[in-house]
Amino acid sequence: MTELVTPSQKKRPEFRNINAFKDLPGYRWPLAALVSGMHRASGLIMFLLLPFIIWMFDSSISSEISFAKFSRTFAIGLELARGWVVPGWLMKLVALALIWAYLHHFIAGLRHLWMDTHHAAVSKEFGKSSAAFTLAVSIGLTFILGAKLFGLY
Repeated sequence: MTELVTPSQKKRPEFRNINAFKDLPGYRWPLAALVSGMHRASGLIMFLLLPFIIWMFDSSISSEISFAKFSRTFAIGLELARGWVVPGWLMKLVALALIWAYLHHFIAGLRHLWMDTHHAAVSKEFGKSSAAFTLAVSIGLTFILGAKLFGLY
């Protein structure tokens, strides 16, 4: 049985040519799509900050002197050539972004693996609840580790 569009029913809009500036800001992503997009963004953040990760790892294990410089970088800042200084709080924010990216990417990756291996049990409700769980756990752990990073406990 086909349903006819009656004058009382509003016809759904058809988008053939989507304008990114006009149409996308009003688009409301479902929670599962938001988590999936953030999973990709967190992977990109980790990839782009890979030189920073390698520098942190190298300077933290090379020697006691390099570890002291590494620790001082987060307390005072990093002195670059010609008097440029990167403040310590900015270094901590970059490290906090890495913490969030890792935690979110890890938890969302486990979520995707679970859905891939148990695809018969996946439903719209499970997608929404697992996305909410992923966001809550990754943001909660980021706040806890961020409080430790900024010396709140």
